[in-house]
Amino acid sequence: MSASTSIRINQELYQQAKQDALQEHRSIAGQIEFWARVGRAALDNPDLPVSFIAESLASLSEPREQSMPFVPRSAHQ
Repeated sequence: MSASTSIRINQELYQQAKQDALQEHRSIAGQIEFWARVGRAALDNPDLPVSFIAESLASLSEPREQSMPFVPRSAHQ
């Protein structure tokens, strides 16, 4: 179980997080944490597009039991 910490953030940022959290099915805290992870990864990998980083991080949080294994086309022959 992770510990929580209260922080103060700009009301406009909070409202943006609230709106995006609803669309992305995250909590507001989860949305802000996602933005922080994307920002950190973008700073650590300036050569990668931010959209690629965001999509990669989002895919890592998806449940694996619903995923389908990759099967190359050549295996279908």
